[in-house]
Amino acid sequence: MIRAWLVLANVAFAHLLVRTRQTLVATLGVAVGVGFFLAVSGMMSGSQSDFIRTLIDSAPHIIVRDEQRAPSLQPAAEAFGQAAVQVRGVRPQDEVRGLKGWSAMLDDARALPGAIAAPTLTGGAAVRYAGRTEAISLNGIDPRVEGKLIKIEETLVGGGLSDLLARPDGVIVTRPLADRLGAKLGDTLVVTSTAGVLLRMRIVALVEPDARAGFYAGDNTAYALLRTAQVLFARPNIVNQLHIKVGDPDDAQAEAEALEARWGYKWESWQERSRDILNLLVVRNVIMYAVISAILLVASFGIYTAVSTSVTDKRRDIAILRAMGFTDRDVEGIFLIEGLVVGVLGALAGFLLGAALLEALARIPLTVDGKPLELPLDRGIGQYAIAGAASLLSALVAAWLPARKAASVDPVDILRGAA
Repeated sequence: MIRAWLVLANVAFAHLLVRTRQTLVATLGVAVGVGFFLAVSGMMSGSQSDFIRTLIDSAPHIIVRDEQRAPSLQPAAEAFGQAAVQVRGVRPQDEVRGLKGWSAMLDDARALPGAIAAPTLTGGAAVRYAGRTEAISLNGIDPRVEGKLIKIEETLVGGGLSDLLARPDGVIVTRPLADRLGAKLGDTLVVTSTAGVLLRMRIVALVEPDARAGFYAGDNTAYALLRTAQVLFARPNIVNQLHIKVGDPDDAQAEAEALEARWGYKWESWQERSRDILNLLVVRNVIMYAVISAILLVASFGIYTAVSTSVTDKRRDIAILRAMGFTDRDVEGIFLIEGLVVGVLGALAGFLLGAALLEALARIPLTVDGKPLELPLDRGIGQYAIAGAASLLSALVAAWLPARKAASVDPVDILRGAA
């Protein structure tokens, strides 16, 4: 069996060597297709991976909020839900906001494999400085843990999260917010909460927007010590959020659903928060692979032309082979091998071209706000595997049609016409 295939391969190579120029053109066509396939997919896939990594790093993997997905029934509705009466004008029961039993929930979250969790109290406040007032979202955090949950430390200038421990009256604000207020590092702000509590807080660090850091805080976001936030909002020993980072970000959705079923509050994973964006990425991938597949499709026409021309030129040789005892499948195999050889050679050359194009893209000088930015590229083996498999499949499909035509050649008619 192996010997028979070696004979077929020898015949196929002989055909390719006879038509060297046409073989070379077809091989270059595949190489260009594979090379640009790698360049485009590497750039698009790399930017997507970088974007998803930024989504994962810019916020905790799971955020627990003091909310219910389905609002609880009011006492009147529970009491008379099945009765033949209609209750109107009942004053709704006011609930104290905050996570009940949050310490037990925190322990449960920390029991997840590789998980890190911290409590947070978030609320609205007004900050005033030199006659200017801005509304902010103040986050009371545990500085010892929060830096492990999000990449905020890399964006801080003038100080760090640990400064909040040294100064309980400290506050960290974003650079755009400080600029609008006209405040600088070390200045004292007057912060007033919705509970009417007023505190004077000193700026101990600034959050500098940086696209390279993989973290973005809203311009009106501020950070303070958790105990300080509880005093400011007049909510001692109360938190309204838990921030959780799990060992494997891909497991965040399943783990959030399991813990939500146990505790009842809203456990929101990063996949759920970014669902619309992830759906757009799926559409983007479909468009991307459709475009780069079209590139390989165009390249496969070169293989089709080369094999088809070889079949036309070698009709008399095919008749002789059939007369010598070669079967239809043997003849078809010869021309399939021709297409496969062109596809393999083109893929190997395309790998070199693709690697060169990716290296050239990586060396393009890019800047964002005057800072150098490296273009994210995916050079993983998976991209080469996809490109190689696609090129071989297109080569076999392109060679199969003329190969079937060769297998249907009638040796009697060909030899009679030659005579």
